[in-house]
Amino acid sequence: MPPDIPGELVEISASYRITALKAFEELEWPTWPPEVAEKYSEVWAKNKIECVLAGPALAGFLLASRPPSSANVTLDPDTAHPELIVSADRRSVRRGDTQPALPKNIERFDTALCVLGCEGFTSGRHYWEVDVKVEIEVEGKGFWAMGVARESVSRKGPLSFTPEQGIWALEGCEDEFWTHTLTEQFNSFSRSRAPNRIRVYLDYERGRVEFVNAGSGDVILTFPSASFAGEGIYPFFWVGFRGSGSRLTLCP
Repeated sequence: MPPDIPGELVEISASYRITALKAFEELEWPTWPPEVAEKYSEVWAKNKIECVLAGPALAGFLLASRPPSSANVTLDPDTAHPELIVSADRRSVRRGDTQPALPKNIERFDTALCVLGCEGFTSGRHYWEVDVKVEIEVEGKGFWAMGVARESVSRKGPLSFTPEQGIWALEGCEDEFWTHTLTEQFNSFSRSRAPNRIRVYLDYERGRVEFVNAGSGDVILTFPSASFAGEGIYPFFWVGFRGSGSRLTLCP
């Protein structure tokens, strides 16, 4: 069970500064479930003036230690590969059976079966959750990937899902997950325990990208810290193989 929020934090008092420091040191933000993050956010809203008055150093620490905010991510159809089908509400994507004639705009991926989120991030801590539906009887087993990408990521030609190419992504198929880095990481689950909802965390200032089993809170994979250098970072999605091999759906 995740630790609850110390009761002292809801009080505006002279001891708040010390209590806040201890609490933020003890609680790792990627493990907080949404309800805990929301409660912490309420406390922050009530006490932010107190934090600022605590002095520049402490105020900066507390500002950097705020819990992540839930991002309302939707898909940008203007970036979607022509074979991808983006739902009307822009929250779901799968690969179709045909390639319709679409404008060949500079934003659109023309080779990799990718789509980006509508809005990027240039600061702060954020998370969003994605439901993964895979029909394992489909040939190819429905490979998929999710994560974040730089605004400058190449949209034309083949693409490797690596930080060197501006992508921090978790790739998956059935009960296996992996990421392509200099030291490749793999994580396998039994089919009955494989998570079907994944929480993506982005800490812009710390250059941190992490993937968590939204059901259990267990960390699946974490990327080494990176420098985003002020560039916009966008939610990133990829689905492979035709038909119903895989579908990624953003949770409300």
